[in-house]
Amino acid sequence: MKKVIILGNSGSGKSTLAKQFESEGLAHLDLDTIAWDLTPSPIRKPLEESEQQILSFMSAHSSWVIEGCYADLLDICTQYANQAIFMDLEVSACIKNAESRPWEPHKYPSKEAQDKNLAMLIEWISQYPIRTDTFSRQAHQGLYEKFAGDKTRIVENSDLNTVFPNSHNWNKSRSSLE
Repeated sequence: MKKVIILGNSGSGKSTLAKQFESEGLAHLDLDTIAWDLTPSPIRKPLEESEQQILSFMSAHSSWVIEGCYADLLDICTQYANQAIFMDLEVSACIKNAESRPWEPHKYPSKEAQDKNLAMLIEWISQYPIRTDTFSRQAHQGLYEKFAGDKTRIVENSDLNTVFPNSHNWNKSRSSLE
């Protein structure tokens, strides 16, 4: 049974890689869907509330993939996961990916609403190496280093072939990666 966590910056390809695992039968949890209270001005849910949802998800599925940029939430999963993938792409690659990202209906009511958020997202992505919070490269690197299971670090899009060598030509088109 595969139990995979995928961590990295926004725009690094976490969701797209998770969808590949999903196509192989793993249940998929995007942490963005449980980390926020979607009030008119979204705020982060209490950690305990998100933790309960994660534990429920993991207990409901024998094989799963959980992905996100939340080191605090992913840390909850590490004792149950047997594989970790750190999407450690350059900031410039993440920005390019974000600019070509297709509409994410589970996060935004329309493509227009998503595009309105793009400038803020690009600024957010660019701060990844200098932030020191749960969303930072520093936090992700620490989580990855302490993970005891099978680990893969992806530093460029072509490295995705090491995870799924025969199932997708990752180099053909990055526009499908989120």
